[in-house]
Amino acid sequence: MSSAVDCIRRSWCALAGLLTAAAFVVLGFPSFAAAAEQFEPADELALDPWIPIEVFGIDMSINKAVFYIFLAAILTVLVMVLVARKMKVRPDSKMQTTVEMAYGLMKDNITDSNLNPKLAAKWFPFISTLFLFIWFSNMIGYLPLPTNTTHTANVLGLELPTFAIYAATANISMPLILALVVWVSYNTEGIRAKGFFGYIRGLVPAGVEGFMVCPILAIELLSHFVRLISLSLRLYANILAGHLLILFMAGGLVVLLGMGLVGSTILGLATGVLGVAFFIFEIGLVATLQAFIFSTLTAIYLDGAVAEEH
Repeated sequence: MSSAVDCIRRSWCALAGLLTAAAFVVLGFPSFAAAAEQFEPADELALDPWIPIEVFGIDMSINKAVFYIFLAAILTVLVMVLVARKMKVRPDSKMQTTVEMAYGLMKDNITDSNLNPKLAAKWFPFISTLFLFIWFSNMIGYLPLPTNTTHTANVLGLELPTFAIYAATANISMPLILALVVWVSYNTEGIRAKGFFGYIRGLVPAGVEGFMVCPILAIELLSHFVRLISLSLRLYANILAGHLLILFMAGGLVVLLGMGLVGSTILGLATGVLGVAFFIFEIGLVATLQAFIFSTLTAIYLDGAVAEEH
């Protein structure tokens, strides 16, 4: 057990070291992209169309957010397929030990602890995929990539995108779609288990009768719709706030205030340290915690949908 814990610790330290080094190189010098023009924080989150696509008047363009969604999806599928092919009965590598720890988290702590065995077996693939997709989306969002098309750099006569950090989950559309999928899934499971009218009646707590049934039912129905907002906003707000803190602390604040060479240097050193601290905090805790919370709530909602009593 101690060796597995040591393996996980070393893996996290290696990942944190890699991303922190990238943060020092890229985030520590944001003026490379904005020194010649006024810095606008909103530009860092702008979604310029890379490949314009319009279908029946609906903008379906490929942009930075779509790229990160595809990247997270590919990593989720690719990593787990490659890892699954190399799994052995007896762990003989740090990678397998790490994967088995992650599997235990998803299977034991998230799924089995909140669902009955039959439902857990049925929904574990969905819940684990959801966890991994959100985790990969969050983690690659802290890896600086050349995706900033608002600010470009001239390299050998070519205008190339500058490095930036961005996460698909920092755009409200992605968390909202995930929340909608979860909402439809657990309501569908409840209707299958109890029938439509049985499911609706089951929303009212046992013991409530007479004229109180209608207002209580209305409140319960409203609370289920509010889950769409709470699920999506929790993930979106936490990831967006983390990115904005890193952006401002790693140099954005220095550029905005424009305090001159000496003032900017002193402020840059102070906020730069804070920026790296926030960066480590985000990749070390927030990214995984938000994936865990979203997946755990999904399991809880599924269990509540089929429960005999409200």
